[in-house]
Amino acid sequence: MVRTTRRAGIVFATATAVAVLAGCGVQGTPVAGEIDVRTLDVGNYAVDQHAYHQTADDAGAVVEGMRMSRAVVPAVRIDPSLKVGQGGHIVLDNTEATTRLLAAVSKPILDREGLLTGYTAAGADKPDEPGTSISTSDTTSVTDFVMRFADADTAKRTAQELEDADFGVAPDLNKKLTLSKYPDALVHWRPGISNVGAFLAHKNFVISLFIQRPEPDQDDLEAWVQKSLDAQVPALDRFQATPKDQFSSLPIDPDGLLARAVVRDRDVHTPDRDRFASYGPNDFVNIAEDETTRQRLVDDTGLDAVGIADTSTVLRVRDAAAGGRLVNGLVSASGSGYSPTDAPDGIPGAKCLQLGSSSVHSNAAKFRCYIPHGRYVEVVISNDQSDMKKKASAAYALLANSM
Repeated sequence: MVRTTRRAGIVFATATAVAVLAGCGVQGTPVAGEIDVRTLDVGNYAVDQHAYHQTADDAGAVVEGMRMSRAVVPAVRIDPSLKVGQGGHIVLDNTEATTRLLAAVSKPILDREGLLTGYTAAGADKPDEPGTSISTSDTTSVTDFVMRFADADTAKRTAQELEDADFGVAPDLNKKLTLSKYPDALVHWRPGISNVGAFLAHKNFVISLFIQRPEPDQDDLEAWVQKSLDAQVPALDRFQATPKDQFSSLPIDPDGLLARAVVRDRDVHTPDRDRFASYGPNDFVNIAEDETTRQRLVDDTGLDAVGIADTSTVLRVRDAAAGGRLVNGLVSASGSGYSPTDAPDGIPGAKCLQLGSSSVHSNAAKFRCYIPHGRYVEVVISNDQSDMKKKASAAYALLANSM
């Protein structure tokens, strides 16, 4: 029953940087009260208004998985103590689902019943052991994996089959548990072991929970399963799932954020969970080292959508004032490994950071900039300062030209 998850690559930090681009100048019409974006040095980045009109086609499961990020709650909303984000990501196939999240014996079940797509999020009250992905023995952690199936009957049948297979790994050691509030929940634990697993079919979904606690207390573990379902079930009730036969017609840029992201080539993009993706705000919380602060920032600014394209990320908030607060909040949360560096001249509100050579984030890009414009904040990264400034200028110009 042991299931683990791994941190997803943190947005703004782990994508590879693009090469230095030369050149200057951009077409556009200045708006009253704004700078003339035609004067900005944007290199060879395209900054004219753009739109991605394509539909998902064969990548429908990927796009629906992105949509499901809105339906899977961050751990901090299950319990405020779960403030350490351990990542959130789409789960696209049965092999991936049974490598880290479900028992290996579950794969034939998913193969037979037809897992369409899924999304998982995890969080803990303490960081992992330094330099590892291993929780300490006194850690509380929750892994919440939501799977989508074709219909409610398939989901209900699959939940029972998954429970039977997981329980059957050690039927002489495992013990079934029940929850009066959720009588259909399938829960079991191994007495003396401080974790518990649960499955619950809800509509077309199966919720899979794996919860670790410091002590092997049955009542305590049951309480944690219940509070996890208390948070997760209403989120699924608010989510409108796409019928399976409409997956292929899903728009790849439903919020228009990807078209506002600075990229090297607009013609090569297809849905990809890491490099060309549209997510809800929950995904933005899941990747945070401090989910409490990140969730508070999301709530304060009304952040409701995230677009990731190459090494640019676009965030949509309530209004321009919220955009400024989001920039300040993200800069404040960057940590001591980063220090301020010069932003491109003339870009209102832009803030840029440089990663120190001794930072623990050694795989992160060396430079990053936060550029607000109206309801949008664009975050760009690069390993080259000259390129970073061109990309930041291009971000502002593209946001302005997209209004």
